[in-house]
Amino acid sequence: MSSHQPHAEWALTWKILIAMGLGAVAGMLLGAHVAGLGLVGKLFIQLIKVMAVPLVFFSIVDALITTKLSWAGARKLGVVVVINTGIALLIGLTLSNLVQPGSFFERSVASIEGAEPPTVDSIDIGKIVSSIIPTSIVAPFAENNVIAVVVLALLLGTALRQHLTVGKADYELVQAERMIRTVLSVWSSGLMLLVRLVPFAVFCVTARTVGEYGFEPFRGLSLYIALAVAGMLIQIVVVYPLWIRFVGGIPLGRFIALAKKPVVYAFGTNSSLATLPLTLEALDELHVSKSSSRLGACIGTNLNNDGIVLYEAMAVLFVAQAFGFHLTIEQQLLAAGLSLLAAIGVAGVPEAGVVSLSLVLTAVGLPLEIVPLLLTVDWIVARMRSVTNVLSDMTVSIGIDGLSRSRT
Repeated sequence: MSSHQPHAEWALTWKILIAMGLGAVAGMLLGAHVAGLGLVGKLFIQLIKVMAVPLVFFSIVDALITTKLSWAGARKLGVVVVINTGIALLIGLTLSNLVQPGSFFERSVASIEGAEPPTVDSIDIGKIVSSIIPTSIVAPFAENNVIAVVVLALLLGTALRQHLTVGKADYELVQAERMIRTVLSVWSSGLMLLVRLVPFAVFCVTARTVGEYGFEPFRGLSLYIALAVAGMLIQIVVVYPLWIRFVGGIPLGRFIALAKKPVVYAFGTNSSLATLPLTLEALDELHVSKSSSRLGACIGTNLNNDGIVLYEAMAVLFVAQAFGFHLTIEQQLLAAGLSLLAAIGVAGVPEAGVVSLSLVLTAVGLPLEIVPLLLTVDWIVARMRSVTNVLSDMTVSIGIDGLSRSRT
């Protein structure tokens, strides 16, 4: 998701497709001679992690000090978001456990450089929970500890918000607020520079993969892609209509007719944020109150990430299965919770799914070797994520509006 113009998003998509094609040709022609290109993918993911953790911090702090939200509105927003997100996680985990797409990929990943399934340590839940309380200000950033970073952001953001809302906003505090917004903007621009390198990374990873292993790994990814898309379709076709029809009181035919425009736009631009004006226009035409639509689609947009959360729940299990690593239910729920936290911080960033997935895999101790390979096919799943997130924005707005009317 991003706020970039549609033509820029289409240009990036075409560049990725062309890069995949050229990479496949290079791999077939040069074979094992392109093995060194795999290092580019690793370095790219490493840079993503370096940029993403501070972005999570500044995004949460900025949201806390800029969002104007009443307790009544927050409660309604929380109810709809928690239910939808919980169902999305349940769908992702259920499908992944039933089908186990990573097990079909295990033969391919077994020979990937650096992959050593027997040496992957078990996830220590106690250790992760204890890491919530950071030992220093710097440590969470140095260790890519997402949970501790979120805790620091919540503490600082809440403190700043308290001072800014009770009349204690002296010159220094106002300057601090401006500084945080400036740093967030600059940091987002820095991550955008990395996003522009995605086609080059895709070329290198594709060339290396085809050169050493042929097309077998990509065939192994096909089930993963199909299952991720199927999970999001279940969320769209089964879950959202219940809110729209029974809570919002809107006929499904009317909703589909008016939602079609923002959905098509989101699919084309691969951006729920860029689709926001059309989303608000459709909600107005559905006679959703402006307070509810602004609360659900504008203020709550960083929370309405059903597409990202569902995808990451499945992707984490896919990686674990591919490396022959069994996750208990408790470990899966922990990874799902981390996915939600990471998604909130990077929701407005292009390739947000891959960015936050890298953070989650690091946090739960799973290997990152497969992530560059997932990047080669992420553009397919990313469009469904954007569509799901747009429909999530609309559904949350309608749900809030329906709950507000039922209490009056």
